[in-house]
Amino acid sequence: MSVRFCGIELAHPVINASGTFDAIAARRAFGDTLLEHFPFAAFVSKTVTLAPRQGNPPPRLWELPGGMLNSIGLPNKGLDGYLAHDLPELARLPVPLIINVMGFSRREVGELVSAFAERDEVAALELNLSCPNVECGLVMGADPHETAALLEHVRPLTGKPLIAKLTPNASDVPAVARAAADGGADAVSLINTLRGMALDPDTGEPWLGGITGGMSGPAVSAIALAQVHAVSSAIDLPVVGMGGVSSGRDAYDLLQAGADLVAVGTASFRDPAAGARVAAELAELLSGSASASPQPGEAADGRECARRVSRS
Repeated sequence: MSVRFCGIELAHPVINASGTFDAIAARRAFGDTLLEHFPFAAFVSKTVTLAPRQGNPPPRLWELPGGMLNSIGLPNKGLDGYLAHDLPELARLPVPLIINVMGFSRREVGELVSAFAERDEVAALELNLSCPNVECGLVMGADPHETAALLEHVRPLTGKPLIAKLTPNASDVPAVARAAADGGADAVSLINTLRGMALDPDTGEPWLGGITGGMSGPAVSAIALAQVHAVSSAIDLPVVGMGGVSSGRDAYDLLQAGADLVAVGTASFRDPAAGARVAAELAELLSGSASASPQPGEAADGRECARRVSRS
């Protein structure tokens, strides 16, 4: 189950999706037990922006039969507050730390990348590409040219691995992934949430304070599989697959579709230990499949998965 991802050694291929597990709050709730039994092989932070953000007005969540909508709006302390308060706390975690950043222009993203490039606590950076560039109005991750230009701007600013987090709302996600690869990304992650809306059953007005929100959970798993398969077929970079992972079988399927790592998101809201459970179930599946004898000319599924999760 050990994995080498962008040169980073991980105990297994299950990590968290950005913004779905508050490690600082979990440490307050569970104490040192969290450090002894941390549910993920690496920790991906909430999105950090240059200036502090309060987030969207409430209500922010709407539960669906197959997942949920969130309109949280990326609340965070901003770069200075994050460096002063959050980073020292997260540096105590027993796993590598990946910082997710987002800016409203290439310059803003560059400032964030440069700041974290100097910090030894940070193993890698994930670029949230779901944000509109205020200079041109285009969502960076929805346009291949914007994506390439952003990566070309920030790539010289750090030697740390750069993971481009792709939006599923692009018209051609593999084209965006190729642009990220050409611009210097070391890996890509997908899918981010899908845009959706819920109505107040009494008034018929939008329920969420932000009007629309991001849909996640088991209902998006088929879309995640399709996009991970398409992207992994289009580029020769490691892929972090996510979207609807709530069991080892879900994780296994994403590996089969072309992912190298798998991220757990919405499942952690219901079960803080979901990541550890998914990793244990995945280990059983990989072990059982790898021990099966393939027919002549056929590769065992488990061996193919093992090949993928060991690829650097």
